[in-house]
This record gives sequence, structure tokens and C-alpha cells, in this order.
Amino acid sequence: MIQAFGLTSNSRKDLPPAVDDVSFEARAGRVTALLGTSGAGKTTALRLMLELQQGRGLTYFKGRPLHRIAHPSREVGVLMGEVPGHPARTVRGHLRMLCAAAGVPVRRADEVLEVVGLVSLRDERLGTLSRGMDRRLGLACALLPDPHTLVLDAPADGLSARESRWLHGMLRAHAAQGGTVLFTTAEPKEAARAADHVITLEQGRLVADQAAAEFARTRLRPRVAVRTPHAARLAALLGKEARTAHRSVEVVREGGNRLSVYGSTCADVGETAFRHGVLVHQLADEVGDMGPGAGPFPGESTEAAQDARAGGTGADPVELVGKEVVGEAGVAGVAVRGGQAHDTPASSSGSCAHGERVMPADRTVPGDQAAHGSPDARSGPAVGSGDTALGPAIASGAPAPLPPLPPPISVRSAPGPLRPLRYELRRAAGIGTGFLTAAAVLVTSALTAVLLARVGHTPQARLLAAWPRELPLPPAALGAGLLGALAFGDEFRHPALAADRGTVPRRLGLLTAKLVVSTAIALALAFLTVGCDAEVLYLVYGRELTEVPADWFSLSASWFGLVVACAWAGVLAAGVFRSTTAGLAAVVAVPVLVVPLAQRALEGESVRAAAGLPARLREVFLLQWPFGGERYLVGAARVIAQPVGGALALSLTALLCAYLLTTLRSRVR
Repeated sequence: MIQAFGLTSNSRKDLPPAVDDVSFEARAGRVTALLGTSGAGKTTALRLMLELQQGRGLTYFKGRPLHRIAHPSREVGVLMGEVPGHPARTVRGHLRMLCAAAGVPVRRADEVLEVVGLVSLRDERLGTLSRGMDRRLGLACALLPDPHTLVLDAPADGLSARESRWLHGMLRAHAAQGGTVLFTTAEPKEAARAADHVITLEQGRLVADQAAAEFARTRLRPRVAVRTPHAARLAALLGKEARTAHRSVEVVREGGNRLSVYGSTCADVGETAFRHGVLVHQLADEVGDMGPGAGPFPGESTEAAQDARAGGTGADPVELVGKEVVGEAGVAGVAVRGGQAHDTPASSSGSCAHGERVMPADRTVPGDQAAHGSPDARSGPAVGSGDTALGPAIASGAPAPLPPLPPPISVRSAPGPLRPLRYELRRAAGIGTGFLTAAAVLVTSALTAVLLARVGHTPQARLLAAWPRELPLPPAALGAGLLGALAFGDEFRHPALAADRGTVPRRLGLLTAKLVVSTAIALALAFLTVGCDAEVLYLVYGRELTEVPADWFSLSASWFGLVVACAWAGVLAAGVFRSTTAGLAAVVAVPVLVVPLAQRALEGESVRAAAGLPARLREVFLLQWPFGGERYLVGAARVIAQPVGGALALSLTALLCAYLLTTLRSRVR
């Protein structure tokens, strides 16, 4: 069950809030539709409910707000817009990655693929899916953790009639099993057909809260759509003839030159217009929507009333059999159903009539609606249908007391994956970017090594690493930095942990998993680079250029440390700045900007001081280094003593501190 109280979005400069004090319920076992035209505030209301947007209000899912639920994805399945995912990832790979994020068994991916009918497309790329298949995949992502509640924003938008029927059948089946379903739509017919309950929004306010049967009875009636430049005159004539023939006819002014006639036919309306010489531009049968936006324009009701009295109609009302009495001889705009304000007190002034709740259409001026009618209309009797009622504050014209402000809604970060290491492995292996980058690095390194050997004057250590003196970093280090930057930056472009948040959580567990995976990838890339370079040099120039150096250990430690440090710098920079480009820029900035500063700090006595570090440590702690520990410590000291190594160590420290600072700050908030 969903309970929303006082949802109000923050105002945008001088504009009114997109959602203003909206409260409703969506019960378990029922499908609830949130209906409204474009710009009515449907999506904003969902974002406030899901804590994706700041504002005010409170929403309970089974009695608890979303931030109080330990694992929100297991309780609430969400579909907002298109499915967020890398276009090169397969359907099955995307769901398997989300299984690790939600902490559910991987077999659940195949189960939901069967439920939504995507088994035959499980190896298709996300970027190749049609609109209908994308909607099916979005529903599969929402159903993956088997949630109790589904919140879907325009799930049938852009679908064919057949695909829409299938989608709403799935939602109906979920509700039949005891779940709660809330979806938004702009089509009244879709809401009446697919939902058990319909909640109508207009300009960010709740104007109707009805059962589907009552909604269909009051909102979806056959009508005759008329467009004429003499709308007020034709409306008065239709009302006059309806009274003469004792027929139930309702005429509604929907725009400057448009009428909607209920209870008549195209033939009758056309004959009336022909007899009285009224020009008609359009005459068509429609299934009418007496919802938001169907009321008269300001100032048009008075003109219509004068035309009606000039035609000798007087103030006799036209009776709508079993429905409602319309004042001013059925003049256009005097009766509007389904949540619109009525121009005369012959109907409920400024209220909407429905089966469950009655609320004012404009709560800011509850006593001003009757002032828009004519004096004759105000003195006439107020007769209405049995389901139309006025509260005491509305009937007396006294303003209702303002309720207290609802609690503020703060945007909270998306939940981290429950199985971060498994999630990161599937994320990295699910697309071919990493493999293509590694292949490009190996080919570039091999060609560079052959070219350097041909030119000459390159030390063997740099030759095996394919690192010319003119380049700030070797290809392997740049490739490792790029893969590290993609570890976070890829998710910022295609967020997979929370719908439409646009952010990736800075959880320490997720950071640890990314650092572990990037370390493994960097070590493998560094080892393969040296091996490929040595093999190519051996094939081209023989054994002379592939001999193992005497100080191979310290050189190997420096090489592996350089590549791993570049990968870590990419991961941390992308996590701090939320951008792949920023992550790669941080890697390149180390040798270009930081190395000159590090060289000044490390030149001279610093190298000799680092070389004597093990002996001095042994003197201080009076300990003997077992298993040749001095050798390992000297290798590590030489790595740090190198300009690039020291610069990377300094950069990594700064980036890690920045990452921890942002993480702790978000937790404090």
C-alpha cells in the first residue's frame, strides 16, 4: 500500500510548484492510475515519492518511508523513462548485473525473462531494442527483486495497442497476487480500462480521486465535438431546443471556438446550426473527456448568458436526466464534470464530484467561484446530483485554515550493490570496452617497442615497457587509467543502481570492489604488455634485447606499481568528479603537472635517504628482516623515490582523501 501525504515540489523562481499538496492512497491488490495531461505533475509526484527530488511531503510504502527500508529495490520496483543501461550490454548481462546489485540469485534473471517474454532476445544488445522490448525490459528490471510495489511512469507510452494490453495484463496479474501497482498516464481511456482506481491531477493539484467505474461514468461519455466561430450562440440555441423537446442535453465550452455536446447526435446539432445559419467548421462524434482543461475561458460565460437571455430562454434550467441540473438554459461552460469548477451555483461551486472524495478545484479562493455567474444564476436554486456535496467551508465561502507544512523531502544517494565485488565483475565483463582497450594497448606497446629498438638509444627497461622518454606515461599505464576511469564514469552515463537518480553511491564497499578489480586488470595488463613486447622484440631482433636485467625485481615492482597507481587514480578521480574524462585527465596530469613538483622535492639527497631506509629501520627497531625483507623494502622505496611514483603516490593520497570526505559528508547529511 502506498500513502502519499502533502507532496509539494519546490517552487521554481516565480513559477508555482509543479506539485502542490497532493495526497492519495494506492491500495494493495489494486491497480491505481495517476492521470493528467502533459505538465500536470505526474512524474514530479513520483520523483517526490521516491525521494529523487527535493520538496515537501511524506510517502509510506507498507507503512514505512523509502529511506527507512533496508533494501528499497526489494520493496519498490521502479520504471522511470527508458531503461538505464550501457547500449552494448546484453539483456541477460544487464539483468545478471542487477541481480548482484539487488542481492538476489542470478537465476532470477532467467525467470523474469520468461515472465516478460524476452527469452529469445536475451543475447540482444540494449541499444538494438525497440520501444516495446525496452518497456518489457524495464518491467523485468522492476520485477527482478520480486517487489511488493510497482511504481511506473508512463509504462505504455509509445506502445502499440497489443503491447499495451500485454503490459496492463502483467500489472493486473501482479495486483491479483496482492501487490500494489501505481502507474501514470495521460490517456483517460487507458486509465479507465486498465486501473481499479483513478487519481486525476491538474496543474499540480489533485482534482479527482475516483473508482474506475465512477471515473468512466463521469468522464468518458459519448459527445459531439463542434468547432464554430459562433460557439456561444450555438450553445444557447442547442439549450433552447433541448428544453423545448424535453431532452437531456449538456453543452460544455472547451475553448474559444469549441463545444462538446453530450446527449445529442451530429445530425441534430448539424440541423440546428443549419436552420439558424450558424457556420460550423467541425462536427464529429467522440468519446468525451470531461476532465481537466474542459472548462470555459474566463469571461466567456457572461457573454454566453447574455446571448441565451437575448434568445428568450430566460433562467429556466435544462434538466440532465439522472445526472445534474445545468443553470442558464444549458449555456456552454455552465456544467463541467470530473473535477472542473462550475460557473453557476446550480452545480457544486468549484468542486469535483466523484464516488469517494470531494475537494475544491482551487483551494486558494474557495469563495470566489459563484461570483463568475450572472445575478440571475446566483439567485436560482442550487440543484445537483446525489454524489455532489459541499463541505462547510466551501458552502459558507469562508477560507479553510491552512494545514501545517509537510516534512521536507531530501534527495538521498542510491543504495550500493549488496554484492559489490560480484556486481563489479559483471559490470566490467559485460561489455567489450575493457577487452578492446587491452587489445589496443598491447598492439600499441608492441609497435612502439619495435620502433624504439630500431631507433636505438633506449634503455632496455624502457624498451620492454614501450615507454619513450618523450611520452609522460607508457601506453599500458594510460590504458589502465582509462579502464579505471570507466569503472565509475560508465555508471554515471548509465546508472544501474537506482532509477533516474543520475548519481552513483560512494559506498566504501563499492569503492573497495572497484579498486580490487581495477588492480587485477592493471596487473594483468602490465604483465601481458611486457610479455608481448619481449616476444615481439625476440622475433624481430633476437635474444639480445630480451635478456633479463640484473635489477629485475625493483624494475618489476616499479612497473607494476606505476600501472596499478594509474588505474587507482582513474577510479578515484572518476568517483570524485563524476566523469570518465576527469578520471583520465587526472591520470595524464600526474606526469605533466605533478611530476615537475615531485622532482624538485625528490632530487638530491632524497634518493640516497630512501636507499638507506631499511638499514636505519633495522637499527631503530633492532629487528632482522626475515626472508630477505630488505630487498622488498628497497624495491618499494625505489618505486616511491622515482618522480612518477612519488607523484602518483601524492595524487592517490589526495584523491582518496577527497573521496572519503565526500562519502562522510553525504552520510552526515
